[in-house]
Amino acid sequence: MPDQLFIGGEWRDASDGRTIDVVDPATEQVVATVPDASDADVDAVLAAAASGFDTWRRASPTQRSEALARAASLLLERTEEIAAVLTQEQGKPLDESRAEVRQSAEQFSWFAGEAVRAYGRVLATEPGRRSWVERRPVGPVAAFTAWNFPASLPARKLAPAVAFGCSIVLCPAVEAPRTAMALVAALADAGVPDGVVNLITGEPPRVSARLIESDVIAKISLTGSVPVGRQLVRLSAGRLQPLTLELGGHAPVLVLDDLDDEAVDRAGAAVVRSKFRNAGQVCISPSRIFVQDAVHDRFVAAVERQVAQLRVGPGSDPDSD
Repeated sequence: MPDQLFIGGEWRDASDGRTIDVVDPATEQVVATVPDASDADVDAVLAAAASGFDTWRRASPTQRSEALARAASLLLERTEEIAAVLTQEQGKPLDESRAEVRQSAEQFSWFAGEAVRAYGRVLATEPGRRSWVERRPVGPVAAFTAWNFPASLPARKLAPAVAFGCSIVLCPAVEAPRTAMALVAALADAGVPDGVVNLITGEPPRVSARLIESDVIAKISLTGSVPVGRQLVRLSAGRLQPLTLELGGHAPVLVLDDLDDEAVDRAGAAVVRSKFRNAGQVCISPSRIFVQDAVHDRFVAAVERQVAQLRVGPGSDPDSD
């Protein structure tokens, strides 16, 4: 799969040749380089997204649905290849990577169904008059995703944009961008027109500012940290662009004293699974555990037993947890 920018239907390097290293977190070795987009590249992707929106907004819901369904099939066919890349650049166990690619295909399939169900509404207001609500694509979208789920997070941005007639500029996390490139490649191979789906990698503050401050981007979507969310809100304030922000979580666990020994063991196992999944890099991963005194020691012992069984290693090792 190409490790390049995708602009207007073309895979390309940065116009000035600059690159960013992608590092395997298990070995700390550079495994790939991706383009560090220049300002000229950002301007090119904005022009492509504007042109793509003009085309795709006129496409029929059936056409959008069929493109997403084809892309979902391609993702399933390419699961092993994409999962290997995901594990290499993000680090999670290969089984989890496979599951994430399949989940991304499910996102494409689900929105393929929703593409033909973008219903409006008719409202009875007063005798002799009616009002109706018609759903229309908002315009080109700038989407930013985090590195912890490099397939499923981009899928949740790409699929609804394509389903409902928007073009999109996807900016995946530079720590793990190649998985997102594979998703974009599946959409391109599925026949999505040039300019509808675009991908750009580069220095996040500079790229995001140039995208958001343009007159092209009509909607912003972020899955990321609270500080980044604040920054995007500030950047969007001048043009009052609508934002959808999925930011960090702060998930508590409550362990109460009405548990018997078996239930305490189950609670300890559940907490360890949730806390250590994806190395704890999940927005709903437990961050605080409150345990009542009567079960405290038993619960701590149950957690210790579960943690002792964890096997830490490269995600490519089938024995790693």
